[in-house]
Amino acid sequence: MALGAVPGIAAVVALALCANGVERAAQARADRRTQATRPATAYTASRPPIVPRSAWLDGSRAAQPPARYDDKVVAVFVHHTDSPNAYDCAEAPRIIRYLHAGQTGTRHWDDIGYNFLVDRCGVIYEGRAGGVARAVTGAHTQGFNHRTAGIAAIGTFTAGAEVPRAMTDAIAALAAWKLGLSGVDPRSRVRLVSSNSGSRYAAGTSATLPALAGHNDGYMTSCPGAALTALLPEIRDLAARLQGRFREARAEDGASAGHAQAAALPSGARPAASGARPADGSRRRVTP
Repeated sequence: MALGAVPGIAAVVALALCANGVERAAQARADRRTQATRPATAYTASRPPIVPRSAWLDGSRAAQPPARYDDKVVAVFVHHTDSPNAYDCAEAPRIIRYLHAGQTGTRHWDDIGYNFLVDRCGVIYEGRAGGVARAVTGAHTQGFNHRTAGIAAIGTFTAGAEVPRAMTDAIAALAAWKLGLSGVDPRSRVRLVSSNSGSRYAAGTSATLPALAGHNDGYMTSCPGAALTALLPEIRDLAARLQGRFREARAEDGASAGHAQAAALPSGARPAASGARPADGSRRRVTP
């Protein structure tokens, strides 16, 4: 009797193992799906205050042609307006109106070319029409107006010129927000396709450029001036911090260092508390 039951028991065990295997496989597939659909860490920044076009555009302007759009903004180009630096910030609307008149009049453009302008006090102005949060196609960097935004610093920032801190902070805040809408790291490099052979690259050429670039990265020009160009690495880093990228990087580095330290300790030993005095009694400065 007992021997006769063996095949039946074996069959039940095999069925149970099979069912368990199927369940585990199904769970593994579900876990993979969950991991695949889990949103990536969102590196975004708050939208800074932006003064609307109505603050500088007078009522005499003819009807504005419809704006053109791209799918997203993956890079920003920084410019300077090549205008005087010693202006009162209350004069910024008049200066922007003058730039607009020159570009739409003398150059016959349909609107001001820059998507945004920043004055020496750090005030950000909406430039080209179409909506500040949207991917408006500008007219600021020949060959690379698609999927980019143009930010113009009001003034002339050639070698030796003073670049106000308020201005660079505002450019960083604006770039952090604008690039964050597409999940782009301001310190990264992105691939753009030239649309005009008048740029540094022939039309149709794929170029890898900084996500936060100077006008001279895409076009043969000294813009945005040597003084402002020299500050672009600092502006990129600040923009990345405003997106929260440096905070997470420091946390990950700290965790990795902790794991490595624990692995190197003898069994049962505990790592020293953070900030503890070294064995030689000296105090070492810890860089944040």
